[in-house]
Amino acid sequence: MADVLISVRDDGIATVTLNRPDVHNAFNDTVIATLTEGFRRLGADPAVRLVLLRGNGPSFSAGADLGWMKRMAGYSLEQNREDALGLAAMLRTLAELPKPTMAVVQGPAFGGGVGLVAACDIAIAADTAAFALTEVKLGLIPATIGPYVVAAIGPRACRRYFLTAERFSALEAHRLGLVHEVVPGHALDTAVEKVAGRLLEGGPRAQAESKRLIRDLYGRAVDDVVVADTAARIAETRASAEGREGVASFLEKRKPGWVKGG
Repeated sequence: MADVLISVRDDGIATVTLNRPDVHNAFNDTVIATLTEGFRRLGADPAVRLVLLRGNGPSFSAGADLGWMKRMAGYSLEQNREDALGLAAMLRTLAELPKPTMAVVQGPAFGGGVGLVAACDIAIAADTAAFALTEVKLGLIPATIGPYVVAAIGPRACRRYFLTAERFSALEAHRLGLVHEVVPGHALDTAVEKVAGRLLEGGPRAQAESKRLIRDLYGRAVDDVVVADTAARIAETRASAEGREGVASFLEKRKPGWVKGG
């Protein structure tokens, strides 16, 4: 059976499922390459409106596969660099996907699994999920996942959890900002569908541009360049076909054309 399962519903909701439950959905170089290609394909498919990331079985993802790490230990510095770039490229592809992404965390997410959660736009977790950034226990660092985790929970929290490698609960993950919502396990799918329904109401182009806007503005001072740039962006979206349809549908009290049944 495939290590990664990808499906797309008629309503445009795609699901990418890590399918290695026997190793807690740990990933290796083959899984990483499959995820990268899958994310790119879904990002380019106009029929796809949003992407859910799930793990099959009791765990979301235990991060790096032990067999893969054992092989990497024998690599040269250059081989390790090339290997790490593959993981970094996969995470960036997920983070910059031009469609909304949502991590559905039904169980433990450790190491790189936390990186996958942080790279998604939205994360919803079961109240029994647990998290840990365990790299230092192996004499390693959470480097390629670092930009996304630091952006999600901030440097102060990272100083604790990067250094201690301790587990923290779904409620703590919510407090830190890693996940947006924590629900009982039996209510997880209902919560996901509720948020997915909200996402399907938004304009596809507007959502892609909103994601790009966040990336471009994060950490920047509000200067004349930013003021001019943001004014230009809203002007372009107002004049776009999607923007005109959105305003017209609101004034005419109807659903916009991108909503099925609208």
